[in-house]
Amino acid sequence: MSYDSNNVFAKILRGEIPARKLYEDAFALAFPDVAPSAPTHVLVIPKGAYENYDAFVARASDAEITGFFKAVRSVAQQLGAQHYRLITNKGEDAGQSVHHFHVHILGGKTLGTLLGE
Repeated sequence: MSYDSNNVFAKILRGEIPARKLYEDAFALAFPDVAPSAPTHVLVIPKGAYENYDAFVARASDAEITGFFKAVRSVAQQLGAQHYRLITNKGEDAGQSVHHFHVHILGGKTLGTLLGE
């Protein structure tokens, strides 16, 4: 799959779709999920055009990878999250609906089992 520059996260990065920015630096942007699955549900996206985790790790520079994951940690700290879950999905069968790599930060309640079973 190739990167679709018209996906919703690419449009958010370009400022074509508004988002409530919770965090932004040279590597990442964070904003609340529009359909939260937990009291705390924030998305962190890299600034680069990567369709999923595999593409990000394969093509991003070491600085981008380090900067992105440090941003995820900074966002979790900014949220005051003591306990949280990080989720990323690759492909439709895994639940990926926007094909721009992103990490979900979920918390604010006891989350239960990993797959909700």
